[in-house]
Amino acid sequence: MFTRIAAMVIGSFLLGIGINGFLVPHHLLDGGFIGIALLLQYYFHFPAGLCSALLSLPLIIYAWIKDRKQFHGSFYGMILTALFIDLLAPFHFFLPIAPSAILGGAICGVAVGLMLRYETSTAGTDLLAYFIAKITPINIGILFVIIDGLIVLSGYQVLGMQSVLFSSITILVAGTLASICYERF
Repeated sequence: MFTRIAAMVIGSFLLGIGINGFLVPHHLLDGGFIGIALLLQYYFHFPAGLCSALLSLPLIIYAWIKDRKQFHGSFYGMILTALFIDLLAPFHFFLPIAPSAILGGAICGVAVGLMLRYETSTAGTDLLAYFIAKITPINIGILFVIIDGLIVLSGYQVLGMQSVLFSSITILVAGTLASICYERF
């Protein structure tokens, strides 16, 4: 249980750093509900952590019904992730856009993979990918890339082509590292 709690706290903290430190300064998107929350932050100035938690509520309810162990880790993971994203919002690393996309994706991917490995999550589309991967032979990293790719493409109208291209790099790196962390370690 201690390891699971540690994975949840470390993963949530890393997500807050990866998103705020590397993605937000260049208006890049992560995938999932956090990506949608970032769009809401960029366009309407809503707090991304709070928005991601609110968007996650239907999946939390589904987890309550289908997998109570995953529910507890996801519910608390959702709360911690939302808090870390909003608390760490002032912290930015001003690197060029390409290294920011890669480092942001790497940190977020490791965070999500770590959390999923210990049956916890942010309760966003990583939880959705977890449930789909349990009932299909589709690799969880591929599911991340598909779901996240659709979300990043939805940001084209608001953020433009440069953001979509570098956000795509972010989600490819994140999906790859999440899959490696989830399946191999």
